Order: sequence, then C-alpha cells, then structure tokens
Amino acid sequence: MAESAQRPPEDRARTSGATIHLENLTKRYPGNPAPAVDCVTMDIKAGELVVFVGPSGCGKTTTMKMINRLIEPTSGRIRIDGEDVTGIDPVRLRRKIGYAIQASGLFPHMTVAQNISLVPRMTGWSKRRIAERVEEMLDLVGLDPGEFHGRYPRQLSGGQQQRVGVARALAADPPVLLMDEPFGAVDPITRDHLQDELIRLQHELHKTIVFVTHDFDEAIKLGDRIAVLRERSHIAQFDTPEAILTNPADDFVSGFVGAGAALKRLNLTRVRDVGVVDFPTATIDDPLQTIFDRLRAGTTNEVLLLDRHHRPYKWLRRGDLMRAKGSLVRAGTLVHDTVTRDATLRDALEAVLIDNAGRVPVTGRRGRYEGVVDMETLMNSVHELLEEDRLDAVEHQHLLEEQRAQQVLEEQEGTTDAPEELA
Repeated sequence: MAESAQRPPEDRARTSGATIHLENLTKRYPGNPAPAVDCVTMDIKAGELVVFVGPSGCGKTTTMKMINRLIEPTSGRIRIDGEDVTGIDPVRLRRKIGYAIQASGLFPHMTVAQNISLVPRMTGWSKRRIAERVEEMLDLVGLDPGEFHGRYPRQLSGGQQQRVGVARALAADPPVLLMDEPFGAVDPITRDHLQDELIRLQHELHKTIVFVTHDFDEAIKLGDRIAVLRERSHIAQFDTPEAILTNPADDFVSGFVGAGAALKRLNLTRVRDVGVVDFPTATIDDPLQTIFDRLRAGTTNEVLLLDRHHRPYKWLRRGDLMRAKGSLVRAGTLVHDTVTRDATLRDALEAVLIDNAGRVPVTGRRGRYEGVVDMETLMNSVHELLEEDRLDAVEHQHLLEEQRAQQVLEEQEGTTDAPEELA
C-alpha cells in the first residue's frame, strides 16, 4: 500500500468531518395529512458519530436520507459546513457524502475493486490515484488487497460485503458518512466485529457519521451522541449515551433504555480501557519441542497457537502436546471467538463466558493477535461500574431529600407569612 506521504497532495489527510445543521426539516407526502418528518432542528458537530434510534416508522431513515437528498425535503434547510445544500445539484452533493446501507448494496457484476472505485472514477480521479485508493481502502477495512481485489460480491461473506460497502462509501474521502442500518443483515458475532471496525475507523478518520438503527444497544456502543426520535422524528432526547442511560428525559426514552441500565453501561467501556495482558504464544510453524519448552518455562499451563498470519488459532495445553504425536492438526482447542481493543466490555464478557475458558484473545488489524483479556479483569471492571452506579443512586437520593426538605421549608415560611385572614 502506498504511504500517505506518497499520495497526491489533494488526497492527503482530508480525514476530518463537517458540521451538519438541520433547520426545521420537514417531509410531507401527497395524500397524507400529517408530515412524515416534522420540523427537525439539529446540530451535529464535525467528526461526531450521531445515532438516530426510534420505533419503526418514526421517520429516522427519512430524516437521514434528506441529508444527501435521496429524499427531497418539503421545507427546511440542510447546511453542511455552513453551505446550504438544499439548492445545489443533488448528484454533486451525493458524491461528497458517503452512503452505506444494509446488505452492502454492492453491484454484483462489478469486482470489489470496481465497486470501491466507483465514485472516484465519476469524479475524475487518475487511474494511478484510484488504484492506490482501492488498495488503501481494502487495507483500512481489514481485507487483504491481494486476496479481495478481483473478487465479486457473491464470493464474499456477509461481513466481507459490508466491509467493502464501507470502503466504497469512504473511497472519495467524503467528510460525511450516512449509514442506514448497515449491520442489520449479518449474524450477531459478525455484527459485533463490524461495529468494532467502525469504531476503529472513526478513531483514525474522524468523519461526521449519521447512523440509523433500531437497536438501542448498538446505539450505545457506537454513538458519541444519540438522538432518540418519536413519531415524525420529534426529538425526545439528544445526548451522550451515558447521559441517556443515567438520566432519561421521560418515560418514552426510559422505554428504550429498558431494564438493566447499569449493565448496559458495559457498552460504554472498551477493552482498550481495562488492560490487555500478554500471553505465551507459538506459531503453527514452530517445532513441537520449541512449543513444549515454552510451556514448561511459562507461568501458565497453555499457549495460544497462532496461524501463519499471526491470528489466534488454537489453545494448546501440555496434555495436548503429549497426545500430538508429532502433529498439531488434531491437538488443542480451536479459538471460537476474539475481540478487538474497540470491543465493549459486554462483548468481551460474552466471549469469555461462551468460550468457558476465562479469557479471550484480543486482535488488531486483519485479525492479528495483540494480547488477551481475562475474566478477573472484566469482573473487576463490572464491580467498579456497579459501585459507581450505587454511589450515583445514593447521591441522587440525597439530592431528592434535600429538595423535598427545601420545599417543605418554603411551604412553612409561606404559611407563616400569610395574612391573618388566610393563616
């Protein structure tokens, strides 16, 4: 992959987002007396990931699609970095805004490289610049350019298709990315990993992302801020995930938070925040004696076997090696799950419990091994969160008691000061 310093000057470091301002944004459809979206006003900061969440039919997707004018607003204004985009050519606007949807939306007759290069080709990039960008985008979303460049969408898994969809949306380096339930059609494990990849990408690129989902847990995990929308996209609460979990605005928002708000806070803490430890490793190319010596010299009774791409492959115990008889093919236990540093504590805890081994490997770009997080570390973090919640509840109760006492005092003073005929 070409280094950033070797890219054309106009393609370097344009990785910051743009502000988005929605002003009285409204959409009415003929024949419907009530608007589908009614006077939405919202400010989204540059580089912020904002999640729209709400019940089906509330208008969240319609609101998002009006930002790039896939749906034309009936009235109101959309400003991106201060420019009113409601009056400019919609095709030119959409080339400046990345768009990723559920089931990827890739063109089946185009290769992965052709799909990713679509918008750069439309905007007149040179062949060399496009080739470098395709390679860079595949690497960015964790796919080997040499392996995936010439494949067709039908030759990809659902998760791989979604990664290519995100790469295509980012290919022309737009400041704004719109994502309409992009991970809704994949299995839960793949979905968790795609969410982690998006978090990692956002740490690197700082785009302004508007993300639509019906899954409140996904909103908590991904969003810098969450807009909880009622019918017609009326904003019930627009705040940080932590503020919504700890102080929902009303019963409608509380219904989205649901039971177990304290445990939902596990989605606010990342694996990178709790400490990843090293673990004895070996590779499948190491001689059995070398692995056995490493086990004997280590403080644990097992090693993590890595494949030729340095990805977690198997857990090996001493007894496994004794039964290996010169081959690792049937020895050990396959690694069933991994997490990234951007995974939440909830993801890591689920992986540890499912694996039933008290630890889970942590991986980086392209699934390469980076360390291990264990049950003890996770449970200590859970206890800290629960203790914080307990202290917050005590403080909140004290505040309520002080307010009640003040109210009673004010009522008593009001009675004392009343005229005699009213006393």
